[in-house]
This record gives sequence, structure tokens and C-alpha cells, in this order.
Amino acid sequence: MGNVVDKKAYAKVNLSLDIVGRREDGYHLVRMVMQSLDIADELTFEKTDNGKIEVLLNSQQNEGSEASASETTDKLGVVPLNEDNLIYKVAKLLLEKYVWEKNPEAGVKITLIKNIPIAAGLAGGSSDAAATFRGINELYGLNILDQDLMDMGVTLGADIPYCIMGGTALSEGIGEKLTQLPALPKCYFLVAKPNISVSTAEAYGGYDKLVESEERIKHPDVDGQVDAIYSENLKGVTDLFKNVLEYVTSRNHEEIGILEKEMMDGGAINAMMSGSGPTVFGVFEDADTAENTKQKIEEKGLAKQVFVARAV
Repeated sequence: MGNVVDKKAYAKVNLSLDIVGRREDGYHLVRMVMQSLDIADELTFEKTDNGKIEVLLNSQQNEGSEASASETTDKLGVVPLNEDNLIYKVAKLLLEKYVWEKNPEAGVKITLIKNIPIAAGLAGGSSDAAATFRGINELYGLNILDQDLMDMGVTLGADIPYCIMGGTALSEGIGEKLTQLPALPKCYFLVAKPNISVSTAEAYGGYDKLVESEERIKHPDVDGQVDAIYSENLKGVTDLFKNVLEYVTSRNHEEIGILEKEMMDGGAINAMMSGSGPTVFGVFEDADTAENTKQKIEEKGLAKQVFVARAV
């Protein structure tokens, strides 16, 4: 148990996303297949003895120097570093529950290098929270089981339990019921966030309005996709791409359809929006084809944040 711990927070995409109901408290019930990618934020956790929680944001483009507010906003959007930040909330939860009663002077300084696009449907905030659960658990030698971390995580965000688990997984309930699935066959993900941001709450609210209007919605075959994963059938997995939130977000943002077409024209097996959007991803069988399509997307100015990634 050292005084410094480093953790990576991996982005996720939804290989399918279905909404199957809604609880009385307003939470939507989902069935979806999730996949983590090697696009990652980097977090460093350092013990302090001032009883405080500090969260610092570093800009990778400035070689680790602390980013100014304007630089951060231009590059990333807005990342709150105060008590509204999920990183801070997780740290406070763990320190209050397991550390401060025995050692009220214990503190932590958390430095975040932000690489995952913000408000993108890639669970960047939830993944940072998951990494914080793991990081402080290790930093202070708390020996909390992953399942217990996941149980605490769902109280702060529905995607956090999955981000603690990672890999390929079936997610149900509000996101807390998870089944680990086999890894995907070897492939490459081209991930592109257009120069817009989407509110998760607005996307789900828009979906509710579609349901109320009795508009016909085609739902994904999640069970069929899970079967294809077990059969190691990559085309079977991609053939069943479907995200019901795309009905909402793509109507408001034509960039999503344009990016999907660009990826398909470039050789993707299939392409789809992730989460509530607006990020689009395509699955490719080889890295060169993905890289060539990435270059075309950048040259056409369709997205500034574009990545070729692998499943992790």
C-alpha cells in the first residue's frame, strides 16, 4: 500500500441499447450490451494528511501542466472540479464510510488527465467515478470487494457498476444487473464525436415523448446479440446494432447520420450512435481501413475528436 496509485478510466460504447420500461422514481429500465474501449482518462491518487479532497484537471496537450479554464472549455467542455464532480463524490463517500472515523486527517489529491470526450455517450464521468472507487480502495488498503463497490456506485450513477466491471457485458435493470460476457473477436473501433454535445436527460425525455405519441419504435434483439457474442460471430454482433435513443438524437443532429455513412463508406462492418450520443462508432476488421476512414473524417471536418480503439 503506497502513497500514490494510478488508474485508467476506460470509455464505453453500447453495442445495443433498449429501454424496456420505467420505474416509479423515473429511472428507465434498460437492456443493453456494453463494451469498454482503450480510450482512457488517466487518474492519479495521492495520499495527503490535511483531511481534504482535491481534484485537479491536467491538460494532456500541455504536457501535464494544470489547464486553464479557457483551455479546458475549448478542448473538452466543462468538467466541474468541485463537489458536483463524480470523482469528488466517490472520494467523499469512501473516506467518510471507511477512513475518516479512524483517521480524520486522511485526505487525497486526485489528478485527472481527460482524454474521453465529454457529454458524448461514452460514460466518461461514470468511468472516472469507477476508477476513483478502485483507486481509493487500493490507496487506503480498504479491501472492498468489486460487488460492494458496484452496489455503492449505482447510488451515484447507473453506468458506474458497469464501468467498475468493464469488458463486454449485458446490463439490465437501471444498469445495476450485470452479466459478464466473452470478449469480442479481434476488431477495431473507429470512434468520432461530432462538434456538439447531448444531454442524457434530454435524450431519455425525448424517447418518452416518442412512446407517448405511440410512434413505432424498432427495438434491438439484445438476446440475439448476446448469442452472437458467445458464438464469436462478429458480423452477427454488428448486424444487430440498434440504439433506441438514436431515434431521438439523430433527428436533432444530422451529423450522426453523416458520420455513420462516412464510416460505412469507409469499410465499417456497421456503425451506430453510442449511448445518448452524439458519438458515433464503427467496427472494422483491420486497423488500416479504420485509420484511413479516421483521416477522411478529420479532413472533412466532421469531428475533431476521432479515435481508433480496441476493445478491453
